[in-house]
Amino acid sequence: MTLSEQYIAFKTIVIKEILRFSRIWLQTILPPVITTALYFIIFGKLIGPQIGQVQGYNYIDYIVPGLIMMAVITNSYANVVSSFYGAKFQHNIEEMLISPTPNYIILLGYITGGVCRGLSVGIAVTAVAWFFSDLSFTHVLVIISTVLLTAILFSITGLINGVYAKSFDDISIIPTFVLTPLTYLGGVFYSIDMLSSFWQNASLLNPILYMVSAFRYGFLGVSDIPLSTSYLIIVGFIIVLFQASLHLLNKGRGLRS
Repeated sequence: MTLSEQYIAFKTIVIKEILRFSRIWLQTILPPVITTALYFIIFGKLIGPQIGQVQGYNYIDYIVPGLIMMAVITNSYANVVSSFYGAKFQHNIEEMLISPTPNYIILLGYITGGVCRGLSVGIAVTAVAWFFSDLSFTHVLVIISTVLLTAILFSITGLINGVYAKSFDDISIIPTFVLTPLTYLGGVFYSIDMLSSFWQNASLLNPILYMVSAFRYGFLGVSDIPLSTSYLIIVGFIIVLFQASLHLLNKGRGLRS
């Protein structure tokens, strides 16, 4: 395929993915917004005043970046895993694989679709956050780069889950038993400085901590982890998982068997 043809294939996949989640926005965009609003009410308005300040900020202001990032993570992941497994289930993916479209174009198309949904939900949640907190954007480039990299990372992870999934039940195992615990233990609702030394060291094994910390630094200028370390971890995971997912597509693992 020529570069022009590859671009057309990529654009087609992306448009299909965007239309897929935007047409059912009552199921894809609205629920995470309502859920996050409940977090703001419960943890921010009801529990927050009892906690006081964290690292010099009111508790509700401190958790806002983490809640936004949590919504981006879950929706980027959910969009790709559900869409890719749906294509497997309906046997649409075989048509794409036997076409001249390179596998990396297919991969980039699904990733971009996941990023678009993650960012759409993130923007909607940010708009809701303004009703509860006086948001500040201390480092805009850090905010943009971190949320983009995180959405890319979990879009890739969702595709890998979709490759290995053999039923619709399988696409909910990782989010339920892996993603949700890691997210809640990733510094969304607290600073690791509040933990004992053992749990601080244990938290450093959680990759989501680095994403939340970098994103929080973009808003508030404070972070539990050095910014360079956070970027290194995020980019490292993206490179490794992108290569792994491309290898799975090239081998047809879970697709041609």
